[in-house]
Amino acid sequence: MKHIAKKKFGQNFLKDTAIIHAIIQSINPLPDDLLIEIGPGLGALTKPLIEKTNRLLAIELDRDIVNWMKNEYSKKNIIIFNEDVLNFNFNQFDQKIRIVGNLPYNISTPILFKCIDNILIIKDLHFMLQKEVVDRMIATPSSSEYGRLSVMLQYYFSMDHLVYVPKESFEPEPKVESSFVRLIPYEEYPFIANNIEQFGRIVKEAFSQRRKTIRNTLKSFISENDFEKIGINPQLRAENLSVSDFVKISNYLG
Repeated sequence: MKHIAKKKFGQNFLKDTAIIHAIIQSINPLPDDLLIEIGPGLGALTKPLIEKTNRLLAIELDRDIVNWMKNEYSKKNIIIFNEDVLNFNFNQFDQKIRIVGNLPYNISTPILFKCIDNILIIKDLHFMLQKEVVDRMIATPSSSEYGRLSVMLQYYFSMDHLVYVPKESFEPEPKVESSFVRLIPYEEYPFIANNIEQFGRIVKEAFSQRRKTIRNTLKSFISENDFEKIGINPQLRAENLSVSDFVKISNYLG
Protein backbone atom coordinates (compact mmCIF):
# COMPACT_ATOMS: atom_id res chain seq x y z
CA MET A 1 0.00 0.00 0.00
CA LYS A 2 1.24 3.46 -0.91
CA HIS A 3 0.35 5.54 2.11
CA ILE A 4 1.60 9.01 3.00
CA ALA A 5 2.23 9.20 6.73
CA LYS A 6 -0.09 11.62 8.49
CA LYS A 7 1.57 13.93 10.98
CA LYS A 8 -1.66 14.42 12.96
CA PHE A 9 -1.63 10.70 13.81
CA GLY A 10 2.10 10.65 14.60
CA GLN A 11 2.69 8.00 11.94
CA ASN A 12 6.16 6.51 11.46
CA PHE A 13 6.09 3.01 9.97
CA LEU A 14 8.59 0.38 11.07
CA LYS A 15 10.45 -1.19 8.14
CA ASP A 16 13.62 -2.83 9.54
CA THR A 17 13.10 -6.60 9.24
CA ALA A 18 15.81 -7.44 11.80
CA ILE A 19 14.20 -5.14 14.36
CA ILE A 20 10.75 -6.57 13.59
CA HIS A 21 12.07 -10.11 14.11
CA ALA A 22 13.67 -9.13 17.44
CA ILE A 23 10.41 -7.51 18.59
CA ILE A 24 8.26 -10.53 17.71
CA GLN A 25 10.70 -12.80 19.54
CA SER A 26 10.51 -10.52 22.59
CA ILE A 27 6.70 -10.59 22.56
CA ASN A 28 6.64 -14.38 22.06
CA PRO A 29 2.95 -14.52 21.05
CA LEU A 30 1.17 -17.81 21.72
CA PRO A 31 -1.88 -19.23 19.91
CA ASP A 32 -4.33 -18.73 22.79
CA ASP A 33 -3.20 -15.21 23.68
CA LEU A 34 -5.68 -12.37 23.36
CA LEU A 35 -3.44 -9.84 21.64
CA ILE A 36 -4.42 -6.22 21.07
CA GLU A 37 -2.28 -4.12 18.76
CA ILE A 38 -2.42 -0.34 19.05
CA GLY A 39 -1.72 1.52 15.81
CA PRO A 40 -1.02 -1.40 13.45
CA GLY A 41 -0.27 0.93 10.55
CA LEU A 42 0.92 -0.93 7.47
CA GLY A 43 1.36 -4.25 9.23
CA ALA A 44 5.03 -4.49 10.20
CA LEU A 45 4.05 -6.22 13.45
CA THR A 46 0.50 -7.19 12.52
CA LYS A 47 1.44 -9.71 9.84
CA PRO A 48 3.88 -11.78 11.93
CA LEU A 49 1.56 -11.57 14.95
CA ILE A 50 -1.38 -12.94 12.94
CA GLU A 51 0.70 -15.96 11.98
CA LYS A 52 1.34 -16.84 15.64
CA THR A 53 -1.97 -16.24 17.39
CA ASN A 54 -5.55 -17.38 16.92
CA ARG A 55 -7.02 -13.95 17.64
CA LEU A 56 -5.60 -10.48 17.07
CA LEU A 57 -7.48 -7.26 17.75
CA ALA A 58 -6.22 -4.09 16.10
CA ILE A 59 -7.08 -0.52 17.10
CA GLU A 60 -6.46 1.95 14.27
CA LEU A 61 -7.74 5.53 14.03
CA ASP A 62 -6.76 6.24 10.41
CA ARG A 63 -9.74 5.32 8.20
CA ASP A 64 -7.58 4.99 5.08
CA ILE A 65 -5.43 2.37 6.80
CA VAL A 66 -8.52 0.60 8.19
CA ASN A 67 -9.99 0.30 4.69
CA TRP A 68 -6.71 -1.14 3.44
CA MET A 69 -6.55 -3.55 6.39
CA LYS A 70 -10.03 -4.90 5.70
CA ASN A 71 -8.92 -5.96 2.23
CA GLU A 72 -5.42 -7.04 3.21
CA TYR A 73 -6.54 -9.25 6.10
CA SER A 74 -10.00 -10.26 4.86
CA LYS A 75 -9.38 -13.96 5.48
CA LYS A 76 -7.24 -13.62 8.58
CA ASN A 77 -8.06 -14.00 12.26
CA ILE A 78 -8.15 -10.28 13.02
CA ILE A 79 -10.80 -7.90 14.36
CA ILE A 80 -10.30 -4.24 13.48
CA PHE A 81 -11.53 -1.36 15.62
CA ASN A 82 -11.59 2.03 13.90
CA GLU A 83 -11.45 4.20 16.99
CA ASP A 84 -9.28 6.27 19.29
CA VAL A 85 -7.40 3.98 21.68
CA LEU A 86 -7.93 6.51 24.48
CA ASN A 87 -11.67 5.79 24.24
CA PHE A 88 -11.34 2.03 23.82
CA ASN A 89 -12.93 -0.26 26.42
CA PHE A 90 -10.25 -2.77 27.43
CA ASN A 91 -12.51 -4.29 30.09
CA GLN A 92 -14.88 -5.91 27.61
CA PHE A 93 -12.95 -9.18 27.43
CA ASP A 94 -13.23 -12.41 29.41
CA GLN A 95 -9.49 -13.10 29.70
CA LYS A 96 -6.36 -11.11 30.41
CA ILE A 97 -5.04 -9.18 27.44
CA ARG A 98 -1.60 -8.61 25.99
CA ILE A 99 -1.19 -5.17 24.42
CA VAL A 100 1.47 -4.41 21.83
CA GLY A 101 2.17 -1.52 19.54
CA ASN A 102 4.34 1.08 17.92
CA LEU A 103 2.65 3.89 19.84
CA PRO A 104 2.01 7.33 18.34
CA TYR A 105 4.58 9.38 20.21
CA ASN A 106 2.26 12.36 20.57
CA ILE A 107 -0.13 10.40 22.83
CA SER A 108 2.17 7.76 24.32
CA THR A 109 1.98 9.08 27.90
CA PRO A 110 -1.86 9.19 27.96
CA ILE A 111 -1.90 5.62 26.60
CA LEU A 112 0.43 4.48 29.39
CA PHE A 113 -1.81 6.06 32.03
CA LYS A 114 -4.85 4.43 30.41
CA CYS A 115 -3.07 1.09 30.79
CA ILE A 116 -2.62 1.83 34.50
CA ASP A 117 -6.38 2.43 34.74
CA ASN A 118 -6.98 -0.99 33.16
CA ILE A 119 -4.20 -2.89 34.88
CA LEU A 120 -6.41 -5.66 36.31
CA ILE A 121 -7.20 -6.97 32.81
CA ILE A 122 -3.62 -6.68 31.49
CA LYS A 123 -1.17 -9.58 31.32
CA ASP A 124 1.68 -7.57 29.80
CA LEU A 125 2.52 -4.64 27.54
CA HIS A 126 5.10 -4.44 24.73
CA PHE A 127 5.51 -0.94 23.30
CA MET A 128 7.69 0.92 20.86
CA LEU A 129 8.23 4.36 22.33
CA GLN A 130 10.39 7.40 21.96
CA LYS A 131 13.70 6.54 23.67
CA GLU A 132 13.38 9.62 25.84
CA VAL A 133 10.06 8.31 27.19
CA VAL A 134 11.53 4.89 27.96
CA ASP A 135 14.45 6.59 29.73
CA ARG A 136 11.90 8.41 31.90
CA MET A 137 9.93 5.23 32.56
CA ILE A 138 12.90 3.26 33.91
CA ALA A 139 14.78 6.20 35.47
CA THR A 140 16.13 5.99 39.01
CA PRO A 141 15.68 8.63 41.74
CA SER A 142 17.94 11.71 41.62
CA SER A 143 18.38 11.46 37.86
CA SER A 144 17.20 14.16 35.46
CA GLU A 145 14.84 11.72 33.68
CA TYR A 146 13.07 10.67 36.89
CA GLY A 147 9.59 12.12 37.26
CA ARG A 148 5.89 11.46 37.71
CA LEU A 149 5.80 8.91 34.87
CA SER A 150 8.70 7.01 36.46
CA VAL A 151 7.03 6.79 39.86
CA MET A 152 3.57 5.84 38.65
CA LEU A 153 4.74 3.15 36.22
CA GLN A 154 7.31 1.72 38.63
CA TYR A 155 4.61 1.40 41.29
CA TYR A 156 2.52 -0.87 39.03
CA PHE A 157 4.98 -2.58 36.65
CA SER A 158 8.31 -4.27 36.37
CA MET A 159 9.89 -2.93 33.19
CA ASP A 160 12.64 -4.02 30.83
CA HIS A 161 14.20 -2.18 27.93
CA LEU A 162 14.41 -4.81 25.18
CA VAL A 163 15.48 -3.34 21.83
CA TYR A 164 17.07 -0.05 20.80
CA VAL A 165 15.60 1.16 17.50
CA PRO A 166 17.46 3.77 15.42
CA LYS A 167 15.69 6.46 13.41
CA GLU A 168 16.49 4.86 10.08
CA SER A 169 14.35 1.84 11.02
CA PHE A 170 11.25 3.88 10.19
CA GLU A 171 9.58 5.43 7.16
CA PRO A 172 9.37 8.39 7.30
CA GLU A 173 12.40 8.76 9.52
CA PRO A 174 11.46 10.44 12.83
CA LYS A 175 13.56 13.08 14.54
CA VAL A 176 14.07 10.91 17.63
CA GLU A 177 15.50 7.54 18.56
CA SER A 178 13.15 4.80 19.77
CA SER A 179 13.16 1.89 22.18
CA PHE A 180 11.06 -1.22 22.62
CA VAL A 181 10.04 -1.94 26.21
CA ARG A 182 8.16 -4.60 28.18
CA LEU A 183 5.89 -3.83 31.15
CA ILE A 184 4.54 -6.60 33.38
CA PRO A 185 2.06 -5.80 36.19
CA TYR A 186 3.27 -6.89 39.60
CA GLU A 187 1.48 -9.90 41.04
CA GLU A 188 2.49 -8.59 44.45
CA TYR A 189 3.32 -4.91 44.69
CA PRO A 190 6.68 -4.12 46.33
CA PHE A 191 4.99 -1.22 48.13
CA ILE A 192 1.26 -0.85 48.75
CA ALA A 193 -0.48 2.52 48.85
CA ASN A 194 -3.56 2.31 51.09
CA ASN A 195 -5.27 5.04 49.07
CA ILE A 196 -4.13 4.84 45.44
CA GLU A 197 -5.98 8.00 44.39
CA GLN A 198 -4.25 9.96 47.13
CA PHE A 199 -0.91 8.45 46.18
CA GLY A 200 -1.42 9.61 42.58
CA ARG A 201 -2.36 13.14 43.70
CA ILE A 202 0.73 13.42 45.89
CA VAL A 203 3.06 12.26 43.11
CA LYS A 204 1.47 14.66 40.63
CA GLU A 205 1.67 17.62 43.02
CA ALA A 206 5.25 16.84 44.06
CA PHE A 207 6.47 16.98 40.46
CA SER A 208 4.32 19.97 39.46
CA GLN A 209 7.22 22.29 40.35
CA ARG A 210 10.22 20.02 40.32
CA ARG A 211 12.77 22.70 41.25
CA LYS A 212 11.02 23.29 44.59
CA THR A 213 11.47 21.21 47.73
CA ILE A 214 8.74 18.81 48.80
CA ARG A 215 8.22 20.98 51.87
CA ASN A 216 6.81 23.58 49.47
CA THR A 217 5.15 21.45 46.80
CA LEU A 218 3.39 19.19 49.33
CA LYS A 219 2.59 21.79 52.00
CA SER A 220 -1.13 21.37 51.36
CA PHE A 221 -0.78 17.66 52.22
CA ILE A 222 1.82 17.37 54.96
CA SER A 223 3.74 19.59 57.40
CA GLU A 224 7.49 19.83 57.85
CA ASN A 225 7.22 18.16 61.26
CA ASP A 226 5.30 15.27 59.73
CA PHE A 227 8.06 14.73 57.17
CA GLU A 228 10.50 14.36 60.03
CA LYS A 229 8.22 11.86 61.80
CA ILE A 230 8.29 9.52 58.80
CA GLY A 231 12.00 9.98 58.21
CA ILE A 232 11.94 11.98 54.98
CA ASN A 233 13.99 15.15 54.61
CA PRO A 234 11.59 18.00 53.65
CA GLN A 235 14.45 19.79 51.89
CA LEU A 236 14.58 17.13 49.19
CA ARG A 237 12.98 17.58 45.79
CA ALA A 238 10.46 15.17 44.29
CA GLU A 239 13.14 13.72 42.00
CA ASN A 240 15.09 12.56 45.08
CA LEU A 241 12.26 10.42 46.47
CA SER A 242 11.82 6.73 45.69
CA VAL A 243 8.51 5.03 44.98
CA SER A 244 8.54 3.71 48.56
CA ASP A 245 9.00 7.27 49.88
CA PHE A 246 5.89 8.46 48.04
CA VAL A 247 3.96 5.45 49.35
CA LYS A 248 5.18 6.24 52.86
CA ILE A 249 3.92 9.84 52.60
CA SER A 250 0.57 8.72 51.21
CA ASN A 251 0.03 6.05 53.86
CA TYR A 252 1.02 8.38 56.68
CA LEU A 253 -1.84 10.65 55.64
CA GLY A 254 -4.29 7.77 55.96
